[in-house]
Amino acid sequence: MRWGFKFKPISALDLMVDVRHFTLAAITAIVLLGTLYSVVHDTYLDTSNPLLSHLPHKLSNTHYFATKSNPLNVYFIKKSWGWTTLAFFASFITAPSQVRTKQRVFKFLTLTVIWLLFTSWFFGPALLERITVFSGGQCIFPLPSGDIITVPDQFCHTRSTLTPHTHPDLFTSLQMKAFAPPEGFRVVPRIRNGHDISGHIFILTVSTLFLADQLRPSFRAGRWSSLHGWAIAANIVLIWIWLFACYTTSVYFHAPFEKFTGLGTFPCFPCLGLTGWFG
Repeated sequence: MRWGFKFKPISALDLMVDVRHFTLAAITAIVLLGTLYSVVHDTYLDTSNPLLSHLPHKLSNTHYFATKSNPLNVYFIKKSWGWTTLAFFASFITAPSQVRTKQRVFKFLTLTVIWLLFTSWFFGPALLERITVFSGGQCIFPLPSGDIITVPDQFCHTRSTLTPHTHPDLFTSLQMKAFAPPEGFRVVPRIRNGHDISGHIFILTVSTLFLADQLRPSFRAGRWSSLHGWAIAANIVLIWIWLFACYTTSVYFHAPFEKFTGLGTFPCFPCLGLTGWFG
């Protein structure tokens, strides 16, 4: 079954108004305005501050998206590349054969590798984690008293859960002698105090720009099947979800400069020729 209409081929004027450039401008405006709002109204949580990062957001009782457990954060933002992957393949598999090119798959694989290197593993700790440590970050965890305990970085790199049973030497060290851990005490240390580039803004920028880029071949194809039309609609809905997620992150989390470095990291890659972004 085919749609009962045919799209006009993209003209030179259409190419001048590139959906990728429009999307990048939209993300930039959203992060800028959201960050300005967070500064003026003091709505953001400084996730680099070890005295604050482990506490509930100060607005969590009055602002729905200020709580980290909201569905947008738990089911979408934290799984953003998974959703982006699903949307891409739904669009790619249902697309007309002439636009199912190897270049599109190569772009997806390239960005997947970038996502892994920056957020999961880079010959050890991820790049974003290495940047935090390089800028002064330390592996720490808070005690119930509010005191901060510093531990070796390896515990943060391996995301270890620390308990008196699993790490007795640590809990009997000179640093810990003044602290008697209660029954069942367990903690996962985190790297804090350094420059914590917003990983959420980074991956949302990657995901949004990639999906916008992948809309172009379909519009060039001219005629769609109904199944592909639904896939394209799902991609557009997901782009709007990512834009909204950029807004909530900008308003409620991270220090202002950390959000802008999260935004600026990915758009630099086309300058290195890694994704053919402007091709």
